[in-house]
Amino acid sequence: MLIAADYPFLDVLWTMIIFFCWVAWIFLLIRIFGDIFRRHDTSGLAKAAWIVFVIVLPFLGVLIYLIANGREMAKRDVDHAQATRAEFDSYVKSVAASEGPAGEIEKAKRLLDSGAISQQEFEGIKARALA
Repeated sequence: MLIAADYPFLDVLWTMIIFFCWVAWIFLLIRIFGDIFRRHDTSGLAKAAWIVFVIVLPFLGVLIYLIANGREMAKRDVDHAQATRAEFDSYVKSVAASEGPAGEIEKAKRLLDSGAISQQEFEGIKARALA
């Protein structure tokens, strides 16, 4: 029994190409809509106009948006990635400084120096942190 007798290889290939282009088009629309909504340098009216333009005339709207804002779109992506990286690095540094045995011992030492805990309590905290 031949399943694909009426659907030759080149038709299968053409279908795969069309499906790939459709997925790429959806991805491109998502990226453009995301960029339009993420922008802070345009008003709500301008954002609405771009959305309507991209929906009403999709190919022309996407092409014009990429021509007009492609460079700034890439710059916004880089700035967002750098800001996210800096925020993550700051978070890791703050957690690394306050966590772990050294951080626990440092906190306990400050409490000992301020008189909030005794020497025996400090030694107990230190032993638990090192264990």
